[in-house]
Amino acid sequence: MKTQSELRQLFSRGLGLLAVSLLLAAPLAAQTSRPALDITGYVIDAEIDTAAHHLAATAQVQFTAPENAEQVSFGFHPALKVSKITDDTGKVLTGERLADGTIRVAPATPFTRGQVSHWTFTYDGNITGNEDGPVEGLKLAAIQEPITYLLYPARWFPMTGYMTDRFTAQIHIRVPQGMQVFASGSKGASHPVTLANGKPGDQFDFDWSKPGFPGTVIAGRFLGPFTVGAGNVKVYLTVSHQSLGNQIAQTASRQFDFFTDSFGEPETSHLNVVELPDDTLPVAWAPELAAIMGSRIGDKSGVRLLSNTIARQWWGSEVSPRTLNDAWITNGMSRYAELMYLENESGQAALKTALQDVSAGALAYDTIPLSSASRLDPFSPQFQSMTLEKGAMIFHMLRGELGDKPFLATLKGVLSQFTDASVRSSDLVKVAEAQSQQQLTAFFAQWVDGTGAPMFNNKYTVYRLGNGKGFRTIGDITQDLDLFSMPVEIRVETDGKTVHQKIDVVGTDSQYIVDTFGRPRRISIDPGDWVLKTTPDLQVRIAILKGQQLVAQGDLTGALAEYQKALKANPQSSLASYRIGEVLFTQRNYQASVNAYRDALRGDDEPAWTEVWSHIQIGKIFDITGQRDRAVNEYRLAIQTNDNTQGAINEARLYLQKPYKRPDNQ
Repeated sequence: MKTQSELRQLFSRGLGLLAVSLLLAAPLAAQTSRPALDITGYVIDAEIDTAAHHLAATAQVQFTAPENAEQVSFGFHPALKVSKITDDTGKVLTGERLADGTIRVAPATPFTRGQVSHWTFTYDGNITGNEDGPVEGLKLAAIQEPITYLLYPARWFPMTGYMTDRFTAQIHIRVPQGMQVFASGSKGASHPVTLANGKPGDQFDFDWSKPGFPGTVIAGRFLGPFTVGAGNVKVYLTVSHQSLGNQIAQTASRQFDFFTDSFGEPETSHLNVVELPDDTLPVAWAPELAAIMGSRIGDKSGVRLLSNTIARQWWGSEVSPRTLNDAWITNGMSRYAELMYLENESGQAALKTALQDVSAGALAYDTIPLSSASRLDPFSPQFQSMTLEKGAMIFHMLRGELGDKPFLATLKGVLSQFTDASVRSSDLVKVAEAQSQQQLTAFFAQWVDGTGAPMFNNKYTVYRLGNGKGFRTIGDITQDLDLFSMPVEIRVETDGKTVHQKIDVVGTDSQYIVDTFGRPRRISIDPGDWVLKTTPDLQVRIAILKGQQLVAQGDLTGALAEYQKALKANPQSSLASYRIGEVLFTQRNYQASVNAYRDALRGDDEPAWTEVWSHIQIGKIFDITGQRDRAVNEYRLAIQTNDNTQGAINEARLYLQKPYKRPDNQ
C-alpha cells in the first residue's frame, strides 16, 4: 500500500494478518516423532550488555538421550560461541559446531536407558539482529535499547524439538539499571547488581515449573503497568506508545476473559502484554507473556493480532502439538479463537467476511494432507497457510457439524485432558466423539488426511403441487470430489417463508427434494459458510494472497504474475489492480503503476480502502515526477473519501503540506 519496505508488511493485512505470527508456531525442523533428545528443564543465568549488544550466559540442561548414543545435538544461535560444556561430574566435553549453529556433543561415557543428564553450557556473543540467525530472513533476537528481545525460536540457549519438546525453566537475567524484564514464571522484586562491565544493573528471576515453552525474554525501558478490572492482565509500553496503555489493557483483558469463558481456566491467570520493537516479528508469546509490535498496538488489525496471540496461552502453551503433523491443532485453533472473538465483538457478518480470507489461505497451498505437514519447511508459506488457515477452517466446520455446545465442550475437553502435554490429531478425534456422541472419523479423514475442497453446482426444477399444497423443488448438487461426504445446508428463499434444509452431499452427484408453500425464488448452498469450498471469487483471493506472500519474500516478478492471474479471473478486481500498481511502483515503472491504480478506481471497489489509497499512491507518483498541482488534487480526492483505513487520510493531509519524496534506499 505504501513504500517498498511496507510492501513486505502486506502479509500482515487481511489473510496475512496472523500468518506472520505463524512463525512462532512451527518447529524449526520437520519431524514425525518425538525428538530423540528429550530436554526436560533448564537453569539459565544470563547477563545482557545493551551498549555492546552482548550476551553472556550459562545454561544447565536437564535431558535424557537414547541409550548408547554416541552424540547428541542441540540447536543454537549461530552468533553465540560456546566456550565450555561440562557434564554432571564436571568433565569437559568435546563437540562439533555445524554451519547452521547446531552443536553435536559426545558424552564422556555412553548413555544408559532412562539416564537423566545435566550438562552445563557456557557461552557468549554479540547479537544485534543483523547476524545470520537460525531462520533465514527472520530477526528473532537483538540486544539493544530501548527493547531487547530473545525470542524462543532464536535458539539463544541450547534446545531441541521446538514447540514439541516441553520443558521447565529457571531464568536469571541481569540487565542495565532501569530496564524491566519479562519472561515466564513469577517475577520477584528485582535486586541491584554490578554488571561485568562495572556498571550498575538489576537482576530479575523467573521460575516456570510446568512443562511448556518458557523460552522468551523481553527487556526494555517500559512504562506501566496499565491495568483495568481485576488487574491480572498488565500492559507495558514504551514512552512513544504510552497514550494507548489503558486502551490496550481494556482490549487485552476483554480478550483474556472471553477465552477463559470459552476454553476454561488457563495455566495461570496472570498475563503481561509487552511491546516489541518494529524490527522483529509482529507478535511473540510464552507462558504469561504476549508481545506485540509497537506499530501494531494502535492499529485496528492489531486487535485481532493480539487476540490470536493471547489465545496461545491455551493453544500452544497449555497444550502443544505432538509432532509437526499435529501443528494444525494449535495453529488452527489460535487462528479460530481470533475469529471467535471477532464474532463475539462484531457479529456474524464480521465473521463471515473474515472467513473469506481464511478460506483463501486454507486452499492456497492445499497440495498435501495436514497429516503429512512434516514434509514441508515449517517456515514456508505453504506450511503456515495449511496449519493456520486450513486448521482454522477445520475447527469452524467441526463447530458447524457438532453445534456450539458440544464444540466448546470438545475444546475444553482437549485442554483439560492434555494440560501441560502434547496432543495428537487422534486425541482430538476421540475427545470430539466423546463430547458429541457422533462418529467423526470420516470428517477428520476428509479434512486432515485429504486435500481439496468441493466446488458446488446446483441444478433444480420447481414443480407446482396440486390442491394449493405449494411447490416441490427437485435438485441436483454436483461437485468434483468423489470421496466427499458431508451434510450441507441449503436455503430456499420463497415468496413467503424461507426454508432451511440439510442435504447429505455424498460423492460427485447428490439429489434433494424440498417442499415449500411459496414459490422458490433463490436457492443457496451452504449460505452460512460452514463448509470449506471453492468459488470463482475465492480463486481470485488465492492468487492475490500468493502474490502478497511473494512480495513478503522479495519476489516481485512472481508476485506480479499472481496478481495478473487474479485480474484475468476478475478483470474488475480493484484489489488485484491495486496490488499490481504497488509492485510497479516499487519497480519505478511509474506510468504503468498509475495505469494500474486508475484501473483500481474503475474496478469493483472491493475492498473499499483501494479507493483512498489509489488516490494517495497516484499523488505520490505525481510528486515524484514533479507534477505538484496534480498530486495535490489526488490527495484532496483521497481526503474526500472520508476513509481513514490505516491512517490514509492522515497521510494524505501530510502530503498536502509537504510533497512526497521517495527515500534513497527505495
